[in-house]
Amino acid sequence: MSSPIGIFDSGYGGLTVLRTIRQLMPQYDYLYLGDNARTPYGTRSFDVVYEFTLQAVRRLFQEGCPLVILGCNTASAKALRTIQQNDLPQIDPSLRVLGVIRPTAECIGQISQTRHVGVFATPGTIRSHTYDLEIAKLHPDIKVTGIACPMWVPLVENNEAHGPGADYFVEQRINEMFTADSLIDSVILGCTHYPLLLDKINHYIPAGVKVISQGEYVAHSLQDYLNRHEDMRSRLSLGGTLRLFTTEQAEQFNGNASIFLDHCVEATRITL
Repeated sequence: MSSPIGIFDSGYGGLTVLRTIRQLMPQYDYLYLGDNARTPYGTRSFDVVYEFTLQAVRRLFQEGCPLVILGCNTASAKALRTIQQNDLPQIDPSLRVLGVIRPTAECIGQISQTRHVGVFATPGTIRSHTYDLEIAKLHPDIKVTGIACPMWVPLVENNEAHGPGADYFVEQRINEMFTADSLIDSVILGCTHYPLLLDKINHYIPAGVKVISQGEYVAHSLQDYLNRHEDMRSRLSLGGTLRLFTTEQAEQFNGNASIFLDHCVEATRITL
């Protein structure tokens, strides 16, 4: 039986994290689960996000994943800590669940020179203040300005990321951020959908500002984690395979997922 690395997202955005992790570590088996039937999570309450995320994590554990990455900022912000502290000790203390926020918070200290950092994210992630808290723990001298971007995910999921409608919403949020703090020199894309808007973001972002996509930092953080934890690394199977689960109709998922992965996929529909 395979023991893949599990990657969960409320929708499609986590596929950008999956793609980067697989590019760095293609030798492992991977299982992706998208809760597409109940997306988006960004506007849901803490309790509901936690409940849905725990259901998905349990399913990935049942499928043989000893390690699960929450490739979703909202789930990382609203559910990760509770699952780690309250649920894992009861389910199986040897299993692990990791998020995407801490690796990004860790890297920002080496990137920002002005110590003024911006975060674009969903309304739920911004309301959680998770980025502010994580960055403050690691880099207390950094000032964080968070801007909620409720229209960015729908633009990506409706394949409008390169259309003229995206320009309006991207420019609007960038202007809002730099009006709030003109000293920002680094911007975190705090949602795994947002890399698909990178061309638009780079067009409107002020010159010299570094735009940070999470995939690269999450992938290297995971690689470092596995290098430091031989017990976990030895449990993972090395078949180089990828399976995809979705709670939506598989045909619909397959069409949209190809936007994120740049190749055709065949997913299996499941229920949680």
